[in-house]
Amino acid sequence: MPIRNSSERWGWVSITIHWLTVLMVLSLVVVGLLMQEMSNSPAKIEVYALHKSFGLTVLALTVLRLLWRLVAGTPAAVPGMPRWQHLAAQASHAALYVILLAMPLSGWLYNSASGFPLKWFGLFSLPKLSAYDADVKAFALAMHEWLFIALAVIVLVHALAALKHHHFDRDATLARMLPGLPPPDGAPLRDKDIR
Repeated sequence: MPIRNSSERWGWVSITIHWLTVLMVLSLVVVGLLMQEMSNSPAKIEVYALHKSFGLTVLALTVLRLLWRLVAGTPAAVPGMPRWQHLAAQASHAALYVILLAMPLSGWLYNSASGFPLKWFGLFSLPKLSAYDADVKAFALAMHEWLFIALAVIVLVHALAALKHHHFDRDATLARMLPGLPPPDGAPLRDKDIR
C-alpha cells in the first residue's frame, strides 16, 4: 500500500490517521460518559485529565489529517457514484473536520474558562484560551455538548453510508479505507477498471 493517496485509494498515512481518530473518538465517548457518572474524587480528576488529553490528540490528528490532504490529495469518486452522493460525501467530510476541530477547542475553552490547568498526558502544559469567566464557561460547555450530538449524528450517517456503498451499491468506497477488504464482487476502484 502506498504512503500517499492515489486517485484510486487512500494511502496508509490517511488510513492510519483515520482509524486512530476513530479509536480516540470512541475512547473519548467512553471516558466522557464514565466521568459524568463518577463522584468527586482523585480518580475522577485523573479520568477528566485523560479525556482532555484524548481530545487534544483528536485535535492534533485532525490538523495533521487536513495538512496531509493538502499534500497527498484525495481519491476520486468511485466509478458510477451519482454526483449528488459525491457532493454529500464531501459535505459530510467537511462537517466532520469542522466538528473534530471545534469540539476539542470548545473543551479547551471550557477548561480554560473554568480556571483549570491543561496538560497533555501530564507531559506539557497548554496555554489558556480564556481567563476564568462563568459566561464563557457556560457557552463553551453548551457548544461542547451540542457538538457531541452533531458528531454522533454525522459519524452514524458516515458509517451507514460506507456500509450502504459496500453492501448495496457494491462499490469500492469502504474497501479504500479498510486495508485487506476486497471490493465487493471485484468492483472497480477507478474508471479504467471498468470493462
